[in-house]
This record gives sequence, structure tokens and C-alpha cells, in this order.
Amino acid sequence: MRLPFNSVLYAVKDYMVIIFGLLLYALGWVGFLLPNEITTGGVTGIAALIYYGTNIPVSASYFTINVVLLLAAIKILGLKFFVRTIFSVFMCSFFLGILPRFIPNPLIDEQPFMSAIIGGILCGVGVGLVFVSNGSTGGTDIIAAIVNKYKNISFAKMMMYIDFLIIASSYVLFHSIEKMIFGYVVMGVMSYTMDMVINGKRQSVQILILSDKYEEIATHVNQDIHRGVTVIEGMGWYSKQPKKVLMILAKRNESVKIFRLIKSIDPKAFISQSNVVGVYGEGFDKIKT
Repeated sequence: MRLPFNSVLYAVKDYMVIIFGLLLYALGWVGFLLPNEITTGGVTGIAALIYYGTNIPVSASYFTINVVLLLAAIKILGLKFFVRTIFSVFMCSFFLGILPRFIPNPLIDEQPFMSAIIGGILCGVGVGLVFVSNGSTGGTDIIAAIVNKYKNISFAKMMMYIDFLIIASSYVLFHSIEKMIFGYVVMGVMSYTMDMVINGKRQSVQILILSDKYEEIATHVNQDIHRGVTVIEGMGWYSKQPKKVLMILAKRNESVKIFRLIKSIDPKAFISQSNVVGVYGEGFDKIKT
């Protein structure tokens, strides 16, 4: 009997990864970026600018701006995205508010460039883990998620365009080219790290599946993952028996869902996954000429 695809166990695991990712994200800000007055993008970057100018806590302005954006996006992204995102907003606000009480300020003294690198890595890994678990840190991530829903543009690239403008606005407060450059360093490190966590070196994978329950697997991949499946005629050379081989092309971050689904239907299925240099067509990249 097939186990429920969206099981409680998988949901709990996703939420634990989201919490850990948000902790890393908040640590990057509180321990390395805020003490050195380094501003990067996102709503956290806007909240940091508000903090530098008015001393309003980052956690308070971060939460307020996110609630407004979430209310505006709920119809487009759906209730499931809203629930996970509001959870992330609450947890991130909590970490941003509580961490300054427990860690030195700053963690690295008089090393703004090193702080920018380490802070960018922590923030990038944190946000990447959140996205891999189908969560969101809110803010400009919401805008990126809306664009990603309709266009095959990675979260990292979309957020980079938005963040560029936010960092540039920090010059109004500090009148310092150096601090602005540090912000762009953080943005570059964070975007690269996040893309590595989410997509690895490539965004798409090819999965070959051999299973006696190929019909059930193919049906649920269509219905639950919303990916196409191609059935290929094959033959086992040792047994000389005909075999059905399923071929699936999917985005890399969808492969975890596909493996979970296959395991719940046929734990003994034989599976091969390989990276694909490029996939072009509906649901993937457009052919560029």
C-alpha cells in the first residue's frame, strides 16, 4: 500500500531545515553584516537601512514589511506558500531579535571585508536551505517566487536584480562608496552560494526508472509533481524479458520529491539520475537564437 506522498515526516523534516536555514541567515546578519554597517538586498536590507537611520529594531521593520507583501501575494502564490512563508517570517524575526543577546558584536573586529564574505556565505546557505525545503524568507523572495512561478528564472538571479537597487540606496545614508561595495560583495557571494545550494552546477536532471509499478509511478509523477513522463521499451539482457523504462526530465530541486514518491510506491525500483547540460521546451528554458 502506497504511503501518503505529503507525509507528516517529510513536512517535519522540511520545517526543521527551514528553521536551521533561517538561523544561519540571521547569524550572518547579526554577527557579521549589521555590526559593520554593511547592507545587502532584500527586506532585511531595507530593515537594516531603517535601523541605521532610526534605530528601529531590524526584527520589527522586517516583520511589518513582510506582512504587507504576504497579504498582497497570497492569491498568486497560494495558501501553502503563505503558511510556510509566514512561519519563516516569524522565525526569522525571532532570530534577528534574540541573537544579539547571545553573540559578541561584532564577531570579527575591524575586518569588514572578511565579515562581508562570511556573512554572505551564511546568508546564501541559509536562504538556499529554505528554498530547497519549499520555504521562503519572505520579502523580495516573494517577488522572486512570483516571477519563478511564471518564468524559468532562478531565484538567485531575480533577487540579484532587486537587491542591486536596494544596496545602491545605502549611499544616501552613509555617503560611502566603500560600504556600498561591501554590500555588492555580499550580494555576489550570497547569490552564488544560494544557487549552489539550490541548483548545484546545473538546474535540470534526467531520471531513468525501472519498476514493475511503472504505471502507478508515471501517473503520480504527472499528478503530484506535474512533470511529463516518457515510457521507453527496453529488454533485460540477462532475463531476455521486456521492460518498461520511465524517463523524466525535471528541475534539480524537484528530484527530491520524485525520489520520495518513487520510494513510497516501489522501494525496490532501480533509478538512475544524471545532470543535464540544458533542457529546452515547455516548463524549462526557452531556445535562444
